[in-house]
Amino acid sequence: MSAVFENPSETPFPRHLSVLPDEVLEALAPERGGWFVDCTTGLGGHTEALLRANDAVRVVAIDRDREALGFAERRLAPFAGRVTFVHRDYRELPDVLDELKLPSVAGILADLGVSSWQLDDAERGFSFQRSGALDMRMDRTQMTTAAKLVNGLPERELADVIFEFGEERLSRRIAKRIVEARRVAPIETTAQLAEIVRKCVPVHGKQRIDPATRTFQAIRIAVNRELDELDGFVAACVERLAPGGRLAIISFHSLEDRLIKHAMRREAGMAPEDDTPRSQMDWNLGKRPEPRVTLISRKPVTASEAEQAANPRARSAKMRVCEKIGPVVGRAESGNNREYGKK
Repeated sequence: MSAVFENPSETPFPRHLSVLPDEVLEALAPERGGWFVDCTTGLGGHTEALLRANDAVRVVAIDRDREALGFAERRLAPFAGRVTFVHRDYRELPDVLDELKLPSVAGILADLGVSSWQLDDAERGFSFQRSGALDMRMDRTQMTTAAKLVNGLPERELADVIFEFGEERLSRRIAKRIVEARRVAPIETTAQLAEIVRKCVPVHGKQRIDPATRTFQAIRIAVNRELDELDGFVAACVERLAPGGRLAIISFHSLEDRLIKHAMRREAGMAPEDDTPRSQMDWNLGKRPEPRVTLISRKPVTASEAEQAANPRARSAKMRVCEKIGPVVGRAESGNNREYGKK
């Protein structure tokens, strides 16, 4: 399934700092060697770190952004033969591994954040810092864009998206203003959308974040279905880990982190912390899942002060790690016997 992605010869390599680089290596323990999966390769920073850590490491590099894979392939050219590039959605992991005839792997990483270079590229439409087309697609082959949602969703559905995915208390007001504006002319740029939202949010003193931030997050999540099947993705990853294998997932907002936390707790056979009626009912009726993993970190791993100073976008990163229960081969000490981050 290795694929060659065309890179514009004159395009400079984008600047991007991978978050939690040291913590990822400690979490995945590549000193064991074997096959690893980077489900969100991006520009290849984490993949490169894994490959450099051990000559016995091989990586399946997955990303739904074809342009990102092109840059990653160029970056990782020195490791040709040890990395396989796959243009797919990370939630298709079982199908990818089946096609590669890999029944199990030593470690899986998913960094669910938007890359710095995607945010900085006005043409991608992820950020309101620069005016660009209202796009926001991570996979530019898909049909749904931010412009289609903003200009096409009924007012109530648009308000629900902004409230649920952006946790924006003024979602109804914002959706109403958006609908009023699009009746006059389609909303086509990030600058247009940001200005509409800002006029809906009252300003009280110095603003810590731009008033448009939550709405942009919500639209981006909806366009890319970022919360869809996250719990199923965690379960699928655990299924494909070899005994002693590690799963590390990095998220950047509370909605993702909460879903990952509950999914990992369920895989560990632990009582649900949420108040979802179905999860509480299953637990109370004795339908307790058989533990398949050990939580390596009960609390999320976050960036050090030094990393946050060097890379401000790392401030919101949270990584959760679990390990597949079973005999560990090729490692002296199992993560089952020690807390992550403690020597």
